[in-house]
Amino acid sequence: QVQLVESGGGLVQPGGTLRLSCTASGNILSIGGMYWYREAPGKTRDLVASIDYDHKTWYLDSVKDRFTISRDNAKKTVSLEMNSLKPEDTAVYYCNADITLGRPHYYTQGYWGQGTQVTVSS
Repeated sequence: QVQLVESGGGLVQPGGTLRLSCTASGNILSIGGMYWYREAPGKTRDLVASIDYDHKTWYLDSVKDRFTISRDNAKKTVSLEMNSLKPEDTAVYYCNADITLGRPHYYTQGYWGQGTQVTVSS
C-alpha cells in the first residue's frame, strides 16, 4: 500500500557530490520523521540523518557539514545532498519514513526504500 522509491546513487570520485532522493506513494495520510540510513559491507545499518515534519534535522557526526537532508511535505519526498564525499561513505543508502496510512487503516509504521548504492572511489 505504501512504497518508498529511492534514486540518485552511483559512482563518484573522492571529494565529489551526489544527491539522493526518495519519494513516498500510496495510501498516505501523513508522514512524520524521514530518515536516511546506510549499510556498508559487513557493518550495521546506521542512521545518517533525520528530519521531522517541521524540518528539524539531526546528523551523524561524521557527515556533519558535508551532508544536508531536506524534505518537501507536499511532494512526499526526502533528499540527501552529499558533498565532499569520502571512500568511507561507500554504502547502500536507505530511506525510511514514519507513515500514517489513510482510511480505513489510520495507523503509523515505518517503511523502507529498496536502497541505492553509493560508491566513492578513484
